[in-house]
Amino acid sequence: MIRSMTGYGIAEQTYNAKKIVVEVKTLNSKQLDLQVKVPNELRFAELDFRNRIAAKLQRGKVDAMVTITDTDLTQTYHIDADIVKAYKEQIESISSQLGISPTADMAGLLFKMPGIFNVQAEDYDEAFMAKVGETLDQALEMVDGFRIQEGLTLKKDLLHRVELILSLLEQVEPYEKSRHEVIKQRLVKNLAELTTLGQYDENRFEQELIYYLEKLDITEEKVRLRQHCNYFTESCDDDQAGKKLGFIAQEMGREINTLGSKANEVNIQKIVVKMKDELEKIKEQVCNIL
Repeated sequence: MIRSMTGYGIAEQTYNAKKIVVEVKTLNSKQLDLQVKVPNELRFAELDFRNRIAAKLQRGKVDAMVTITDTDLTQTYHIDADIVKAYKEQIESISSQLGISPTADMAGLLFKMPGIFNVQAEDYDEAFMAKVGETLDQALEMVDGFRIQEGLTLKKDLLHRVELILSLLEQVEPYEKSRHEVIKQRLVKNLAELTTLGQYDENRFEQELIYYLEKLDITEEKVRLRQHCNYFTESCDDDQAGKKLGFIAQEMGREINTLGSKANEVNIQKIVVKMKDELEKIKEQVCNIL
């Protein structure tokens, strides 16, 4: 199944007065380009997070962020009354010694002093870390679902453009028949002029004629291009088909270019230009496929 490399997922849940949020964004990239941001207290688990993300998303530019916030600050932050009292006594003592009037907003001053808040040490046990991993997995599943939906849209567009190329290829045939007639008349005219000028080596002429006709024949290019288009269509249902489709698109481009160079007919060359335009759009879309 085709998956786009573009995706987005966010998941959150609350556990023991902690809100866990995991956000994952992905864009296209040739390899896995992974950036993970976690709180300092979760650094020990970063490698595990990276392994989970890499196993699920496999390729693309991935930005993942894990945040932990408190839902009940009263259980986390406490004002140390003894420290506040010590600050107050020192301020009043120094003010008295220096003859400075104490500030009218003593409370505002005291609450700006460092060290008055006691922060409860975080205890991230196995149960909590399991919840973090569960939230990460939920975000990754959302990203994967997003990628699948985008992949369906990409597949529809790709198949449509491949059908356009095949349709354009069918339009070559009428011009190919008239092209053969023009070449034939040109050869007959040149042969008539040659015979009036004198003798010529018939065997050599026949060899040159065969070489000339083979050089201008585009049957093989048409057959190979049709085969590549069919193979491209079949490969759209493969897992991780992005690189494979890119290689097939290159082969399609090679046959289209050869077709244009050998055609030597203005109408066929116009059709070839349209094929190239569709192929370029295919290549652009393939770059977004996992």
